[in-house]
Amino acid sequence: MKSPLLSRPGAVPAEGRDEGVAAHYGDLFREQRALADGKGLVDLGHRGVVTVSGEDRLSWLHLLLTQHVSELPAGHATEALVLSANGHIEHALYLVDDGATVWAHVEPGTQEALIGYLESMKFFYRVEVADRTDDFAVVHLPAGSIAEVPEGVAVRETPHGRDLFLPRADLEAYAEAHGPLAGIWAYEALRVEAHRPRLGFETDHRTIPHEIGLIGTAVHLQKGCYRGQETVARVHNLGKPPRRLVFLHLDGSEVHLPAPGTPVRLKEDGEEGRQLGFVTTAVRHHELGPIALALVKRNVPVDADLLAGGTAAAQEVVVEP
Repeated sequence: MKSPLLSRPGAVPAEGRDEGVAAHYGDLFREQRALADGKGLVDLGHRGVVTVSGEDRLSWLHLLLTQHVSELPAGHATEALVLSANGHIEHALYLVDDGATVWAHVEPGTQEALIGYLESMKFFYRVEVADRTDDFAVVHLPAGSIAEVPEGVAVRETPHGRDLFLPRADLEAYAEAHGPLAGIWAYEALRVEAHRPRLGFETDHRTIPHEIGLIGTAVHLQKGCYRGQETVARVHNLGKPPRRLVFLHLDGSEVHLPAPGTPVRLKEDGEEGRQLGFVTTAVRHHELGPIALALVKRNVPVDADLLAGGTAAAQEVVVEP
């Protein structure tokens, strides 16, 4: 889904999973500072949009998701996961109920598989699942923004800002009225700074919620049965997930950022030692310089000197060992 905002002056297209929107509009750090100051907006129109309507929508989703949503108040934003039978993360939903419909945005290209799963679980429940990606674009307003939310538009309000489910036909006019525009690179830099994991970036085929700090935010430990709950409960009670998410301050003298998947190794006598994990996302931040998120083995000492692809990296704890 190619955004019409890519025709704006200075727009440089993003690649990979974020293809379809702008990486930046000519000044990465200026765009980051604007978002940090509560100004501007980010076009997330490449993300999938899924709706669930019908009388049983909340009670039905409650049975399928990791989050407690059976009594979700209208307008209250939350996030939830769909797990495999073994407790591995398959989907991440960022959702809100507007009183009649649950609106959720998901990673680009994942909506079809998610809808396939939801449709297979409908049985006798009075629900309707729809892919609304062609009709609605997600627009992010940073925390502190005073931009107007159009009447009738579903909105998720969180401490990190507001996500609007805006009709695609209104996207260009809304961006014109509420700029400046910031690209996905600026949005990602602030995401990494906030230690917020992203599906397909901080996750792989065997990631469980405990490893990346989603217990309490996307996983409710006091709710009833759902697929994968046995793994969640077992790991929570034993307290031993195999890996943990860390935040890395990278040596700013390096020209290139480590690519996703770059090995994280122990620094021993100035040399690279054994591999302890891998980089998941690396970005350039307007104040912190080069930073990254990484998955490492649970028992890596929190004060260990690390190397990310040869670049010195100081570790900050995100998930306790």
